[in-house]
Amino acid sequence: MKLTIHSKGLNGVLSVPGDKSISHRSIMFGAIAHGETLIHDILRGEDVYSTIEAFRAMGVQIEDDGQDIRVLGQGFKALKKPQKALDMGNSGTSTRLLSGILAGLPFETTLLGDDSLSKRPMDRVAIPLRLMGASITGETSRVKLPMTIQGRSPLQKIEYTLPVASAQVKSALIFAALQAEGDSIIVEKEHTRSHTEEMLAQFGGEIKVIGKTIYIPGQQELKGQEVTVPGDISSAAFWLVAALIVEHSKVTLKNVGINETRTGILEVITAMQGLLEISEVDESAKSATVTVHTSRLQGTEISGDLIPRLIDELPIIALLATQANGQTIIRDAAELKVKETDRIAVVADVLNAMGAKITPTDDGMIIEGKTKLHAPQRAINTLGDHRIGMMAAIAALLVEEGKMELERAEAIKTSYPQFFEDLNHLMKKSQ
Repeated sequence: MKLTIHSKGLNGVLSVPGDKSISHRSIMFGAIAHGETLIHDILRGEDVYSTIEAFRAMGVQIEDDGQDIRVLGQGFKALKKPQKALDMGNSGTSTRLLSGILAGLPFETTLLGDDSLSKRPMDRVAIPLRLMGASITGETSRVKLPMTIQGRSPLQKIEYTLPVASAQVKSALIFAALQAEGDSIIVEKEHTRSHTEEMLAQFGGEIKVIGKTIYIPGQQELKGQEVTVPGDISSAAFWLVAALIVEHSKVTLKNVGINETRTGILEVITAMQGLLEISEVDESAKSATVTVHTSRLQGTEISGDLIPRLIDELPIIALLATQANGQTIIRDAAELKVKETDRIAVVADVLNAMGAKITPTDDGMIIEGKTKLHAPQRAINTLGDHRIGMMAAIAALLVEEGKMELERAEAIKTSYPQFFEDLNHLMKKSQ
């Protein structure tokens, strides 16, 4: 696919797709609750469809009228053994969270994935779920897909301290704890996105969070709810960065989710002296309108407990840092190595091929700015990673001459099916 280069500016108003994390969880909670769950503004991306099809395969009635999704749940015990292996596609969220549900069901299930997902480690969920009584086997000692789960009903309660800061592992254990005998305790390494805890409470579940410690009583019964999915800040991040680094730009994004466990990128933009305005805040929905302008940026350090709050945005933040004056250092982000790709290595490789000065480290990157980007001598391959593809498309806007080709651009559809249509919309508004 040929990418657009040398943008004269991005201007306009967008509503970004629904939050992927919340979309996954709304389907899952609807499926294990009793009664109807009505979901508005769900992300219609391939990853979310993987979750939908998995629950349909287990007997859950899920209706889609093109506008809203209706999930007719009958509780954990109504879930049935699927007739064949469940295909998770490229979705790590589907795989890990669903593992926590399957661990408490009295049948055996096998999970499959695409080439990229099959390289990602699942031992981080398998180890604690085994402690709860489930039998889990997979490829290699890292329990990579295909992975087979023989559930146990009921599961044993657990007290577990997470060795990594992972919202996916935490969420898998919460789903498992709901099916356990007794009260489970989960302790986070760092605060991670809190969508599962908040949605559990919304569905009538009992949960208590004190600091980094989460208490979940077992054998709970949930009730179907109405859910409105806010815009995904991870998708919004690409337009935030594009407007900051492309001259003559002003972009307004409506209905962006601003859950406090997800807003690290807004803090980074502020620290880098980016021009950013937040308005129309909806406290109950945790969403707002965000406007950004072309800015003169300064390097910063990104590390510590900020990392879990922007882990998925780090590829596009790395591009942002190439256009800031001075040095930007990213630390404590070794989790990037086990995403859809090794994002430390791949981000550095792609941007360095365009003239950036990025030194990858064991747990992040050192980025020297400001650098002028040029067309690379080869096509950029997403390697099946949607965020690498979108980062490359935004980087191309800074290239003044030559051409840029993107291979495996279809990966972008996993989280942002209309990405290029929205890019064209913002460019046309600048003409």
